[in-house]
Amino acid sequence: MARSKKSRKVGLIGVRKDPDFKPSENRKSDSPRPKKHKGKPAGNRHNVEQKKVTGKKSAENKDPRHGSKKPIQLVKAVTPTPVQKKKYATPAQELAALEADRRLSDLLDKLDDDKPLTREQQAYVDEKMARHRILCDLLGIVEDDDEDDDMDPFNDLDAINIDDFKH
Repeated sequence: MARSKKSRKVGLIGVRKDPDFKPSENRKSDSPRPKKHKGKPAGNRHNVEQKKVTGKKSAENKDPRHGSKKPIQLVKAVTPTPVQKKKYATPAQELAALEADRRLSDLLDKLDDDKPLTREQQAYVDEKMARHRILCDLLGIVEDDDEDDDMDPFNDLDAINIDDFKH
């Protein structure tokens, strides 16, 4: 004979298949309790409710679905972005960046060759040169004028008498 494990459960497991069996005698009614309904019935999202007519006409056929009805652009509109000026920690760094500006140096070379500039290019050069002057003043840098190039440094050597330096 096979062994059977001891169990604490006593009685039947499950429901009897007997058609004459009634679940319990202590219930008030013969039928089981009705289930509680949760949420809206399936497929209700697309069925628009017909509400009673009140003072407002806009509320008559209101869509029960939530969300914005605002149209959305599918193609992004091109907007010009404002030019952002770079911020530098010190005036010396800004001056170094200004002197390393490739566009400014090309435009200054054009000006030296007596080639005409457009209004935009001329405005760019004027703005950068004004900023260059301000930075040079802040740093105490004196710009060398071109007048020194015209003078020959050997012209002053004739005025010196070597006999003055002998003892």
